[in-house]
Order: sequence, then structure tokens, then C-alpha cells
Amino acid sequence: MTVRVRRIYDAVEDADGKRVLVDRLWPRGVSKQHAQLDEWCKEVAPSNELREWYGHDPARYDEFARRYREELQQPERAEALARLKKLTNGTLTLLTATKQAGISQAAVLAEVLE
Repeated sequence: MTVRVRRIYDAVEDADGKRVLVDRLWPRGVSKQHAQLDEWCKEVAPSNELREWYGHDPARYDEFARRYREELQQPERAEALARLKKLTNGTLTLLTATKQAGISQAAVLAEVLE
């Protein structure tokens, strides 16, 4: 499986494979038709408390990633993660509305899935 991380606002590419939004909240200004999603897996997103604490501060990314991996062991998130693993044998593109996708929950999920 190849796992990619992209912003939901980026144009759809043929290489995307299965497209899955991994944010808890629907992104502003994006229609469901434009998103062209195969799934919206909001159950795998970090808790509101962790997301608010992190605030996408690059200095907190390592600690965020550690805490988020712990959250992924909780039953609901573990089940959602297992569902993501079963989605495809090809390419899986994890989508997020975050401005810096490389330091988002999608980036952590990509590492976990690979």
C-alpha cells in the first residue's frame, strides 16, 4: 500500500487512488462533489482536546504525534484505523484541511499505516 497525504483543497489527481478525509470537521468551502471522497473517516481524527492543544505548532508536533498514536489505540479510533488499512491494496490518499499537511494527523496516520 502506498499512503499519500494531501490537502482537501488540492486538485484531484489520477494517482490519488482511494481518497479519505481524516478530519473530524468538514472543511470550509469544499462541496462534497468537489471533494470526490471515497470515505470520510472522522472517527480516526484526534480528540478535540489534543487538536486544540496542538494548534498545528511545529514545535509541538513530536509530542502531538506521540499522544495521537496513544489515542489511536482507543477502541473507536482503532476500529477506524483498521478500516483504513482494509480500504485498498493500491494507493490511499489521506486528506486534511490543515495548511501544513506534513505536520498533521494525516501525516501521523500515514506513518502508522505504512
